[in-house]
Amino acid sequence: MQPPPFPLARPRRLRRSPAVRALVRETGLTSDRLVAPLFVKEGITEPRPVASMPGVVQHTMSSLRDEVKDLRAAGVGAVLLFGVPLAKDGVGSEAWNDDGVLQQALRALRDDHDDGMVLIADTCLDEYTSHGHCGPLREDGSIDNDAANEAYARAAVSQAAAGADLVAPSGMMDGQVAALRGALDAHGYAETVGIMAYCSKYASALYGPFRDAAECAPQFGDRTTYQLDPANADEGVREALADVAEGADVLLVKPAATYLDVVLRVKQATRLPLAAYHVSGEYAMVHAAAARGWLDGDRAMAEVLTSIRRAGADLVITYAAGWMARRLRDHA
Repeated sequence: MQPPPFPLARPRRLRRSPAVRALVRETGLTSDRLVAPLFVKEGITEPRPVASMPGVVQHTMSSLRDEVKDLRAAGVGAVLLFGVPLAKDGVGSEAWNDDGVLQQALRALRDDHDDGMVLIADTCLDEYTSHGHCGPLREDGSIDNDAANEAYARAAVSQAAAGADLVAPSGMMDGQVAALRGALDAHGYAETVGIMAYCSKYASALYGPFRDAAECAPQFGDRTTYQLDPANADEGVREALADVAEGADVLLVKPAATYLDVVLRVKQATRLPLAAYHVSGEYAMVHAAAARGWLDGDRAMAEVLTSIRRAGADLVITYAAGWMARRLRDHA
């Protein structure tokens, strides 16, 4: 038997110290790859904690501005903004109110940060409709896809005028990216406002805490007729390719940690910048287990976020963005 042409590898040589491990580490998680989702609620005078998401609040306009300043100081590169209005109706008209809570937040943050912070606006209707679904309803209770797209387009133009860098249609309507791109281009935003498309958003059981924060739980039924079946990975890739064809600039997979296979496949199929949303239930589970002493919460959270980057996400949207950025800074 011939000896091997080179000595057998001993990988442990590259694990012997923190410095050596850092030298050969394959995946890096940096603060400028983190996106912080934030909620701003109309009509409150103090931030309101979200019981199901430790560390997350519904912000006042003032506390939102303070929070984003802190995030920028920690190195976080972008925020994803959700508005929680006082008034809701069947069509979600507050979504395109030029003086709505989200538009006010965009203008305030643009004044505070100029181009130093990327502002992403959620472009959907579920926070704004009285029934909690992502578009106007037909008489039979189903979503009117085309009417939803028209509403998203109006909201996107209003958000662009208020200062959004990216608009993020999250309703999973057919043709939503094309509708937004056409409206933005027609209003002079062809070169300045991009689209972060929720291309592969699944009908997950992990959104409950988010719906507490955004006050957008469906008043009847669920969203399985327009969000993707959790069993379907191929469909997630097809949806991503459709959004690329319609003009998406950045793609988004949601959830992230429980859909790492979809993150990888969408990245490989499209090669576009890809975000993955570490959703409220994924975030809350780590906190809940840590509170019971079942795991080291800090290590577990950092491991989960790193896994999302390792799977191929360029950006990680997470409620732990500020915490993770400060951890990275303090351990640099």
